Amino acid sequence: MSALINLIYIAASILFIFGIKMLGSAETARKGNQLSSVGMLLAVIATLLYGGLSWWMVVAGVVVGGAIGAIAASRVQMTGMPELVALFNGFGGIASLLVGGAEFAKVQDLKITGYLDALEAQSGVAVPAWFVLVAIGLAVLIGGITFTGSLIAYGKLSGKLDGKPTVFPGQRFVNLAVLGVAVAAMALIVSNADGSTALIAGVSLVVLAMLVGVMMTIPIGGGDMPVVISLLNSFSGVAAAMAGFIIANNVLVVAGCLVGASGMILTVIMCKAMNRTLGNVLFGGFGAASQSGGEVEGEMKAASIEDAFYVLEAAQSVVIIPGYGMAVAQAQHAVKELAEILEENGAEVRFAIHPVAGRMPGHMNVLLAEADVPYEQLQEMDQVNPIMPTVDVAIVIGANDVVNPAALEDEGCPIYGMPIILAHEARTVYCLKRGQGAGFSGLQNSLFFRENTRMLYGDAKATVAGLVSEFSN
Repeated sequence: MSALINLIYIAASILFIFGIKMLGSAETARKGNQLSSVGMLLAVIATLLYGGLSWWMVVAGVVVGGAIGAIAASRVQMTGMPELVALFNGFGGIASLLVGGAEFAKVQDLKITGYLDALEAQSGVAVPAWFVLVAIGLAVLIGGITFTGSLIAYGKLSGKLDGKPTVFPGQRFVNLAVLGVAVAAMALIVSNADGSTALIAGVSLVVLAMLVGVMMTIPIGGGDMPVVISLLNSFSGVAAAMAGFIIANNVLVVAGCLVGASGMILTVIMCKAMNRTLGNVLFGGFGAASQSGGEVEGEMKAASIEDAFYVLEAAQSVVIIPGYGMAVAQAQHAVKELAEILEENGAEVRFAIHPVAGRMPGHMNVLLAEADVPYEQLQEMDQVNPIMPTVDVAIVIGANDVVNPAALEDEGCPIYGMPIILAHEARTVYCLKRGQGAGFSGLQNSLFFRENTRMLYGDAKATVAGLVSEFSN
């Protein structure tokens, strides 16, 4: 039976690997999700083959959890996808914390020698006490950080909490001190596995881990949320891997390592796209009111839908640059319709996608894929920037930092040095925006004040629909 279980786990792990690989392309992402789902089903079936499990509890958990996931996924709007991802990351973290806590309770009940004997009987492998206790401590620590950090990210993304950074003097020192005490509590658990001191240290570790998650996330502003979501996703994977080591479950270790590694790679890619280090993201307080730089003089020049129509009607090349404003307005289907009309009118249409546009990695790609925008029309920043000076019209839909020329020109601006889409180099730029306020990051966009830029105020979906209507008349 043990050989059969391991064979099924290997098959599930292979499906996880190929599924994650396929997620790297919009054309294969759906199939990748399906493969990963099949892999998870195999992992659950293999786990049920273990002796001593309560089948009805496992099946009940799968049914209830699956129902909650299905309802949440079917009801969520695309604008709410980032906060849903953040919330699910948190669920992964708390699951690992609970596994670590349950195993620590077993250690207290059986004593460390009895626990190790039971673990060896289950897995057939003798594991050192220090390894098990470190894995328990890390599962609790990383799981707790992931849980509360994800809840704060969810609150900021959903608007239930202020999206601006919460900073105070000496914050980095306080954060490091709390993390240091948490690590010290974990060390006490390792050194005094089943004593009263270890029990107190275990409870303290749970509280401190959750506090670290809060303290780590509150100084991060909305502009950095794609990086934070990716990082917390990586944390949830690492915590799951630690839980797998504790209970000697091979597929949980593999799946956790895959999520942890892929999440960290994506985090690095996001940081590179912003030309910032991970430390700067976590401790920089991006978007805080106290930051200097980014001030813009002049005024925004408004245009009407009719004015924009006449310019677009004559355009031979158009680049559409989507941002979170498109998601808020749920304008992706109207945008696709406009793109098709422009192509029928003889224009070449491209969609320029910045790696950190929106509030989670790949947010714009998901939105446009939902609207069936052809994948070949989606171009990355490095592909579209060289041809921007030849573009007749750039249409910016709810984007802010990813097209802000201050990143190139204003050394005092917090995003200085961040690679951007060079929308300002197009002959004419139309920016769709609800009002004259700053974006979610809190920075003013100097693009809006350029001579070649005109503002189309109002709901993005209504504005794009108005342009479509003009072409139809």
